[in-house]
Amino acid sequence: MKRVPPGSTIGIVGGGQLGRMLAMAAAQLGYRSHVYAPEASGPAAEVSAAWTQAAYEDGAALGRFAESVSVITYEFENVPSAAVAHLAGLGHVQPNAQALEVAQDRLLEKQFVATLGGRAAPYAPVEDRAGLAAAIAQVGAPAILKTRRFGYDGKGQARLADDGADTLDRAWAEIGGQPAVLEGFVTFAHEFSVILVRGQDGAVRFWDSPLNRHEQGILATSSVPAPATVLAQLDEARGLAAKVAEALDYVGVLTLEFFAGADGPIFNEMAPRVHNSGHWTIEGAITSQFENHVRAVCGLPLGATGLVATGVVMENLIGDQADAWPAILAEETAHLHLYGKHEARPGRKMGHVTRLLADAPA
Repeated sequence: MKRVPPGSTIGIVGGGQLGRMLAMAAAQLGYRSHVYAPEASGPAAEVSAAWTQAAYEDGAALGRFAESVSVITYEFENVPSAAVAHLAGLGHVQPNAQALEVAQDRLLEKQFVATLGGRAAPYAPVEDRAGLAAAIAQVGAPAILKTRRFGYDGKGQARLADDGADTLDRAWAEIGGQPAVLEGFVTFAHEFSVILVRGQDGAVRFWDSPLNRHEQGILATSSVPAPATVLAQLDEARGLAAKVAEALDYVGVLTLEFFAGADGPIFNEMAPRVHNSGHWTIEGAITSQFENHVRAVCGLPLGATGLVATGVVMENLIGDQADAWPAILAEETAHLHLYGKHEARPGRKMGHVTRLLADAPA
């Protein structure tokens, strides 16, 4: 086990809002953060001690970055796995490159989880337009076509209401004609997340699983405690998540998203990082997902994950919803987080607000 003591510098690959919140949690524990990203700036810039702007393919810049830090982590999974593998060869990277490779590819991800006993919605791989016709004949309609790589918050996805040629043409064009996975629709009661942290010693802790509500493919709210239909499936969902973490020799925060189906949890996707549906833990849990991620990758003891209130609701502020900050701040018990982004565009996450409840949500 490699312990990185406070006072050291943590390297963060990616400088978005997740990097921002990781850097803030690291600073609370006495660490400095150094961000590596291709952009000149980002939400993490204001709270990080250093920022390297360089391409992920720049081996020399990656080498200088690795030499300047004691441990490296990443804040999102759309980092080229080759860059993380290169960094891993230069020093300590957690979570490891294998976890990133699995999570980056929707087809590989589903196949990997299936080997561990998890079940997903019906799916079929799609390599080209002809393959899409074959896939929808197998899976049926309605369905959703997702690019295998680089899709998030509803991006890289197209819905197919029927199996008509025009529908298939439109969907294939909509995702840019890239290798994809066609997923059949399933009947489910709720969407929920399993968020865990695994330490370097293999210790695993779970936070309460939030009920997730999406709007236009983007997470709108996460709330805990989840309803009874979700709670009844948690043991099975957590068991699968723990198997994933162990099989990957994972260190840090890992999130698996599920649908609560009639016969048990249906795996949707995984994220090898801190997750939007865990933002509520900053105020709502004894130890936040961000602090425990820092603790894990630095080889420190993990913090407790229990609730500090009877209920918590996190609401994302999308686009111009962040302009409501005066009204939110007028709520004495609301916790506002703005990410410092300068332009509010439709579908862009500008911040979030967390509300601790005296009574659990209905």
